[in-house]
Amino acid sequence: MSGAHLALRQLRYDQKSFWRNPMYVFFTVIQPVIFLFIFVSVFGNDFTMVNGHVIKRSSYYVPGILSLAVVSATFFNLTISLTRLRERGILKRVRSTPLPPWMFLAGRVGSCIVVTALLVVLLVGIGKVAYAVAVPTDTLPGLAIALLVGATSFCCLAFALTSRVPSEDAAAPMTNAIVLPLLFISGVFIPNEELPASMQHVADVFPVKHLFEALLYGFDPAATGPGVDAGHLAVIAAWGVAGLVVALFGFSWTPRSE
Repeated sequence: MSGAHLALRQLRYDQKSFWRNPMYVFFTVIQPVIFLFIFVSVFGNDFTMVNGHVIKRSSYYVPGILSLAVVSATFFNLTISLTRLRERGILKRVRSTPLPPWMFLAGRVGSCIVVTALLVVLLVGIGKVAYAVAVPTDTLPGLAIALLVGATSFCCLAFALTSRVPSEDAAAPMTNAIVLPLLFISGVFIPNEELPASMQHVADVFPVKHLFEALLYGFDPAATGPGVDAGHLAVIAAWGVAGLVVALFGFSWTPRSE
């Protein structure tokens, strides 16, 4: 069987595993939709300031919730699922099969990217139908690049965090402790213009804000060109490379209890 065929079979298996797990489906697919409705309903669909000009709040929250969706589909799900598989000895058994280890991990990453793509269609479609959010056309290339770089980098960060999670029970608390504060200070839930400057400076260090800013640029009606924000993408990619380096030296296929 060819490598491509094996990779596709692994991807298909990972997709089945994802959609058959109610917890993953709720927190990855349903929760972002709920948040989109909640934030637009609570804060209204009037206007907010972005980079010195105003845009509709719905046009602000669609890329914001997209950022949440990308992080949930990659960083959150991968960290928890890989830790669970490791601590239950499943990764160790996979390592002993003829399936190349990189192909198993590629299937996991590919599944995350597929879910991310579906979430993009779902959230942008809801934004268009429910709130008349303009679907990017000229800036679509930049938006696609930001999503791809973001999803890949957060997958690498998930591998890095998995190498540091001590147990299955610690995976979800550690992931939430990292992700939730960053979502609040990165402008995803609360517009940057309404956040203290000190919080914005802290958020500038981490990739969540840069992912959000790169996606927001793609939805900004004032954006020009293909919508590629090289500065934000560079920061996201740098974090991804750092995560990959940590994962290469620390990722384990055997339970920590052994």
